[in-house]
Amino acid sequence: MIYIILLSIHFAEEEYRNPTEVKKSQIVMPCHANHCQELSVGQLLKWMDSTACLSAERHAGCPCVTASVDDIHFEHTVGVGQVVNIQAKVNRAFTTSMEVGIVVSCEDLFSGRHWKVCQAFATFVTQRPTGEKVLLRPFVPRTQAEQVEHSLAAERRRMRTVHTDIMKDLLTNRAFHRVEVQETEMAVPAERTRVESVELVLPTHANHQVNTFGGQIMAWMENVATIAASRLCNAHPTLQTIDMFYFRAPSHVGDRLVLKAIVNNAFKNSMEVGVCAEAYQGEEPLRHINSAFMTFEVCDSYGKPCTLPRIRPEPLVSHLMLIHKIQRLDYIISCKQTEVPLSVPWDLSNQVYLSYNNVSALKMLAARNDWVLNSEKNKVSLYTLEKKQVLSFMIEFETDISAERAFMLLSDLNRRVEWDPNYERCELIHIVDDDDFLYRVVTPLVGWGSASPSANPQGIAQDFILLASRRQPCDSGDPYVIALRSVTLPTHPPTEGCNRGEVLCAGFSIQEVSKNVSKISYFNQASPEVLPYISTDIAGLSSSFYSIFCTLNILHLSLNTFVFYYLPYHNR
Repeated sequence: MIYIILLSIHFAEEEYRNPTEVKKSQIVMPCHANHCQELSVGQLLKWMDSTACLSAERHAGCPCVTASVDDIHFEHTVGVGQVVNIQAKVNRAFTTSMEVGIVVSCEDLFSGRHWKVCQAFATFVTQRPTGEKVLLRPFVPRTQAEQVEHSLAAERRRMRTVHTDIMKDLLTNRAFHRVEVQETEMAVPAERTRVESVELVLPTHANHQVNTFGGQIMAWMENVATIAASRLCNAHPTLQTIDMFYFRAPSHVGDRLVLKAIVNNAFKNSMEVGVCAEAYQGEEPLRHINSAFMTFEVCDSYGKPCTLPRIRPEPLVSHLMLIHKIQRLDYIISCKQTEVPLSVPWDLSNQVYLSYNNVSALKMLAARNDWVLNSEKNKVSLYTLEKKQVLSFMIEFETDISAERAFMLLSDLNRRVEWDPNYERCELIHIVDDDDFLYRVVTPLVGWGSASPSANPQGIAQDFILLASRRQPCDSGDPYVIALRSVTLPTHPPTEGCNRGEVLCAGFSIQEVSKNVSKISYFNQASPEVLPYISTDIAGLSSSFYSIFCTLNILHLSLNTFVFYYLPYHNR
């Protein structure tokens, strides 16, 4: 009997399923397809939105509406007769909003093949008929994958807030930019691609709360954007990416929804279309409902991108001409972490996404559960992790100092020279905002630390240009995070006599254990260039590992010294 009970518990653990998970499977019929007998993106957006909404309402226990949908990159198309499988589940619940992760895959019933179509993150807010806000209960992650998404959801929320503020400022101030237009006889005037269409919102277009269904609005926006793109290329374009949908106001049954689209710019193989939705009833003024940017391309019969005609933009354009910035941002956010170059050029246009990438990479590294304990000394533990030719290490210890105070010390790289012998100099280059900073750090060249002085007669040093991103906890139980990664700055090129190094992913995670005790974890993901230096003797600690290991022991002692000497003086 005991054996049967234990066996049941074992299977129950194996068969755990996220309680908010909702699945939808749909065979693509001709009525769902476009001219190419492929699933219409508008139809797919409606299915994704409804599935995500059901997941949000399962957690909230009350009606929910779509607040936003993050950038979507469509990796593959879906043909008639194939099956679309949509999975949605809540990643994290905040006070009155929650993030829902959506994964779309395709299934071929004849061959049995499955492939990913796209992934998206949608934000939903609770809504009661009385208009009162509903406080959501926290979502508790159970699996490693859920813990990773739960942690990253806080960073994505921060990025959405910045994105929303930028767009709101542009729309409020109507900041116009004059663009120099090259007169070309063969260029197509942008005005020729302009589309305006009006839709009457009927009960069939509404959700169960009599608001216009968010998926329906997105589908209408995709329709007019496709028409605008077709007018430029005189062909049937394929939608590749959608920049964030953000619903700025609700729409209701009886509204007249005005949808406008125009091609903002065209490049060799792609074009960007700006599209917006506005609503009105009777003689009331237009209400701005949504805006988005969509990138299209046209492929030939062999699937290769075609060269697009040149376009002549209007002399005065508004925020829609942020194309170059948006393309850079989309590239960084859509790349997998391992595909992002080590040192990405930094500027204000991509700062938000570089900061997101910086923090999310460290959080994903910290969330892994396959770290191997290699050594322990003075209650400081060294763990290693080797995956896909990348060696990472984690050094962890507890210290008698509050997490907030440890964060105060460690987030200021200028103070690191006080306890880290590997930091010779640290120069603050630029304060980006309250949470992000650019530094130039000078260290001894990798590998020279254990060598004799004669091995490095010229005293060559190594420097790094680092983006330091720090984050305080979003909720109780979240750690303090300090993330570091290399970037390039035109104002600070490599200098003679100094080797320019690169940091792929490094930083600290500081977890509160009790009021005056914190657990500090230091992470570093070694790039392939330095892998030979530190992988020769992992089990016995290579010279570089031992140096870092001793450095963290020094940090352990320094933090306790910091409590008694620095903080009393600092708090006077």
